[in-house]
Amino acid sequence: VQVVESGGGLVQAGGSLRLSCAASGSILSIDYMAWHRRAPGNQRDLVANITSDGSTNYVDSVKGRFTISRDNAKNTVYLQMNSLKPEDTAIYYCRIRVSSLYYWGQGTQVTVSS
Repeated sequence: VQVVESGGGLVQAGGSLRLSCAASGSILSIDYMAWHRRAPGNQRDLVANITSDGSTNYVDSVKGRFTISRDNAKNTVYLQMNSLKPEDTAIYYCRIRVSSLYYWGQGTQVTVSS
């Protein structure tokens, strides 16, 4: 299973970005998909997750600004990020669960300038 993120970049505070994460390989179904991030000097923390039935969960700091969604036909998960703040600057990682095994992507850098 391969997991590849895209969509990161440099944006001004208040701007928006949309991250994508596409999974490929021997996949029957993905029962869990999530976005994590690691800011400089910090550990990798959960940002949002979405289950196979569409249930979502967000860390308090992004509620109302970020939206996680998935396209099961494309084995893809998205993270729409609005009203970005400098403190959202981090490497964003996708994590998925396939047949009880977890897989990580390589990460995509998001930088928000003030």
